[in-house]
Amino acid sequence: MTEALRMWRERADPFTAVVMAAADWDAPTPCAQWRARDIVAHIVSTEREFLEQHNLLGGDAAADTGPVRQWTKHEKTVAGLLADPDVARRSFAGYFGPSTIGETLAGFYGGDLLVHRWDLAVSQGLDALLTEKDLNDIGAAMDGFGDLAYAPGLFDRPVDVPDGADLEQRVLARTGRTVPFIAVE
Repeated sequence: MTEALRMWRERADPFTAVVMAAADWDAPTPCAQWRARDIVAHIVSTEREFLEQHNLLGGDAAADTGPVRQWTKHEKTVAGLLADPDVARRSFAGYFGPSTIGETLAGFYGGDLLVHRWDLAVSQGLDALLTEKDLNDIGAAMDGFGDLAYAPGLFDRPVDVPDGADLEQRVLARTGRTVPFIAVE
């Protein structure tokens, strides 16, 4: 197993568990104007766009088959690509500097799975079960992005947290999320 695939599994498997547990795909999420189904669509579409830019999809067409099937099919494709050491090690000039396909899929896009796992879980009334490592990884990613994290279409500006806020509250506040999330229709 490549290191990229190991890291991907570490992030994709818990996301998959939340996708499989989701019952209300029209539930509001912490992402303004997104429903639960939009979380999955966002993840799949942005990752597919990256894969297409690197000619890694072949004839694998994305069909709108519902969030569960859409995610599981996509995840299987990504895992298959990352299992190939030649694909995982392929280098390119990335937005944040030199990178590899594996580092970008497992790291950058895998990090997106952490934050959006929380979004999807709370939209369903589930616990995202973010570990201390997950939260530290999100925090490190936010550190790495710097002010670029708050460019249009990425993260909302940080929100204030109360004194004594726990690690989850502090880290997610950096991504513009308020814990606990209360859905507003």
